[in-house]
Parts: sequence; structure tokens; C-alpha cells
Amino acid sequence: MKRLVQRWELSRLFDIEQDYPRDLIGYGCSRPQPAWPREARVALQFVINYEEGGENCVLHGDAASEAFLSEIVGAQPWPGQRHVNMESIYEYGSRVGFWRLWRMFTERNMSVTVYGVASAMARNPRAVAAMNEAGWEIASHGLKWIDYRNHTLEAERADLDEAVRIHTAVAGVRPLGLYQGRTSVNTLALGALEGGFLYLADAYADELPYWQLIAGRQQLIVPYTLDANDMRFATPQGFNSGDQFFSYLKDSFDVLYAEGGAGDAGMMSVGLHCRLVGRPGRAAALARFLDYVQGHTDVWVATRLDIARHWIRHHPPEGGYVRGRMGPALVAEVFGNGASELP
Repeated sequence: MKRLVQRWELSRLFDIEQDYPRDLIGYGCSRPQPAWPREARVALQFVINYEEGGENCVLHGDAASEAFLSEIVGAQPWPGQRHVNMESIYEYGSRVGFWRLWRMFTERNMSVTVYGVASAMARNPRAVAAMNEAGWEIASHGLKWIDYRNHTLEAERADLDEAVRIHTAVAGVRPLGLYQGRTSVNTLALGALEGGFLYLADAYADELPYWQLIAGRQQLIVPYTLDANDMRFATPQGFNSGDQFFSYLKDSFDVLYAEGGAGDAGMMSVGLHCRLVGRPGRAAALARFLDYVQGHTDVWVATRLDIARHWIRHHPPEGGYVRGRMGPALVAEVFGNGASELP
């Protein structure tokens, strides 16, 4: 009798699990071999989050001041008031930090993906021109760098559409990647249904790109990172010095480089913010890491769009591409219709 009860309970659990919306298995113990270009051991990509001028601010019509990722650790929103100290910390990022990072990467001829907040980009077209001059990918970081968890689906969709419109006007080309950042439960579905993104990045679930069926669409996910990320300079128990940041990046890279040498190539993402790592004492640590990476062979320093296009070409979703389940961007990429035909 006890065995029958156990079987019934397992069966009931299995039936429930059939509808479970999360994937806890992923690639498991049989990860695909990425076959990175030039047989690279690691695909390494750097993200510069360009958010300054798109953060919470009553000047932007927001209910309160920004309280996230600044030198004021533990800051609280000021409802209905400007926080001019907070504003000036963000201004440092666009006025000084961005240009320091721009010089560091362009002098080394290293690829970068920018997560660009559309309203922030519109407030500093000179910086956007410099991104384009450097040949960087500019992915969408949404319309504003605010928390979307309590937005309605319609309101978040409207902001996403406006973000794409402004981004295209300022940068000269529409974004093909999306990282909202401070997401809602609807963000991935909205990104997939928008149809113009080759990849979405609002996930931290893996070290390789992967396919998901989202809102009926075959959608590529290129996961991001919150650990190899300078945001930890602005969080409790995060990085307190540049040496800690460098050591963490180096250790992460060394493990992935060694695994790649053993036939298990992976991907490493590094997240950066102009107002954080753009400070001299932190920029020195980033510079050491960039030079350390350039001292290694078999490393592919790529944009996230480069990685997405490689994955689309070499690792289609299980069962192959199905036109009826593909957004316009993916159709254009796979079947060669041309990006100019995208909405």
C-alpha cells in the first residue's frame, strides 16, 4: 500500500511538473561545442551599460529619484524630489566615465556591446556617434532605466516600441538585441513578439546561448551576468577595490580558458557601467584585465550580436527553423530577406 501511495504522489508531481514554466535542466552534462571562430577556447564579450540620463528622476516624469548602482550604497528613493548628488554621480558617467572606457577599448581595438537606454542616448548624441565610430554594437536597454515589475503589459510594450523608435533615430540603425534589465514577468515575451530582436539578454541561466519558445516564437537567448560585473562595486559585500575586481575577472577567465583547452569551450560576459568602472581607481583594474586577455591566444573578443549570429548559423533550435514561429529579424537572418525589411 505504501508503495502505491508513493507512486501516486510521484505521478501527481510529474503531472504538475509538465506545466512548470522554468527550465532547470538546460544542456545538462552534454553542452554543445560552440565551434567559435578560429577554434577559440572562449568567446569573451564586454557590455558597457549606457544609462546616464535615463535613470529615475523627477525631471523625467518619474515618481522619485534614483537609488540604484551609485557611489551612495544603500540610497533610498526621494519621492517627488530631485536628488542632485545622485544626479551628478550619473552625470559623471556620461561626462567622464564613458570617454575613459571609449579610449581604453578603442586603443586596444577590442569589440564592445553597449546596452543603450534610448532616452539616455537621445540626451548625448555625441556619445552615440563615438560608439558608432568605434564600430560597437548598440543593443537596446529599453526606453528608461527604471523598474518594470509593476508596469502593465500594455505600458511596457508602449515603452519598448518607443525605445526602438528613438534608438533607431539616434543611432541610425535599429537594435537587434534587447536587455531591459529591471524586468517584469512580461519582458521576454514582449521582446520576442516585437519581432526585430535577434537575441534577448534578460536571463542569467547559462554560459552559452540557448533557444526558447517564447510566446510561440523561436527566440535566441544570449544570457548576461551579474557576477563578473562592476555593479558589485555599488552593492553590499561587493568589490571594495580594483584588485578584487581584477582577480574575479581573471579567475573567471582562467577557468573558462582552461575548460576550452580541454574541449569544453564557453562564453564569458563582463558587465560595465560608465559611472562605476569609469572611475580611475577601478578603470586601472579593467585595463589590467584587458591587457591580460590580449596576452592569450585562442580568445574571441566579440559583440553579443556576433555571438548571436554565430549561434543562429551553427546551432539552430531543436527541430530546425520554422518560419511560422520566427520573428521578422530571425527570418531575415536565416533566409536572407535583409534587415531593411524589418518593421
